[in-house]
Amino acid sequence: MSRLQECIRDSKFVITAEIVPPLAASPDALLAEAGLLGDGVDAINVTDGAAGRTTVSSFAAAALLVRHGYEAILQVTCRDRNRIALAGDLLGAAAQGVENLLLLRGDDPESGDQPDAMPVFDLETTELMKLARDMRDDALLPSGRAIDSPPKFFIGGADVPRIPDDDWSPEPLRRKIECGVGFLQTQFCFDLDVVRRYFERLGEEGITEKVAIIIGVGPIRSAQSARWMNANLVGVHVPEATIARLEGAKDQAAEGRSICVELIEGLRDLPGPAGAHLMAPAQGTKAIARVLNELATN
Repeated sequence: MSRLQECIRDSKFVITAEIVPPLAASPDALLAEAGLLGDGVDAINVTDGAAGRTTVSSFAAAALLVRHGYEAILQVTCRDRNRIALAGDLLGAAAQGVENLLLLRGDDPESGDQPDAMPVFDLETTELMKLARDMRDDALLPSGRAIDSPPKFFIGGADVPRIPDDDWSPEPLRRKIECGVGFLQTQFCFDLDVVRRYFERLGEEGITEKVAIIIGVGPIRSAQSARWMNANLVGVHVPEATIARLEGAKDQAAEGRSICVELIEGLRDLPGPAGAHLMAPAQGTKAIARVLNELATN
């Protein structure tokens, strides 16, 4: 059982944070960013070619973090590898002590730094989850070949918090759980009322009894950034009251960090959330570290 899984099992409110690995053939920058987070997080996600942009491999980055004593969450997308490579890389990660996985479909390469790259998508997300589950639980590859010393994966997936409407169905989440998912990390959510109503419905469906859900939050740099998120990030809505608060602040970035701290504290008080997942792709790890420092002093 990974340290993250133990924290969740023991009902500790976990804090996780995301690092985009550097474009560098050296571990120094990655380890420096991890050092900024320090003891303020229970685990560190490393992204896998987020936004279709090349970085140090997430597999290598996660292994480096584990080697230096950090609890890593390895993000793996279906976009860049066929099933042979996925299975081999997952085994390689496990052999280096990586236990936590966040399995995703992956962003379209057309929006990245090499738009002519050919996407693979040999497996869809739930198929990749099932592959990791069967490697762990049955010590088998899809071909039936036995794995010597199977991995001990704690498998994660993604979701988007929303107020369930008539079109909402719990089946996609149930399918992920059937495929071995033990935790979910969500897209940004900046509205505690949405979180509350989201968990009420998931509880009615029996989903919260089967999977731990970590809500995505982050420091918003400015009112302009908030409006951009509303227009461009699927499933993300920054409330107008939050945008007005940012607009009225002398230092909008500082106000964004304060709002993020308040959201995390609010999530702690709600029944349901297993933790908060911090992301700041436009500002970097330093912004996350400043949120963590403010959170620790509150």
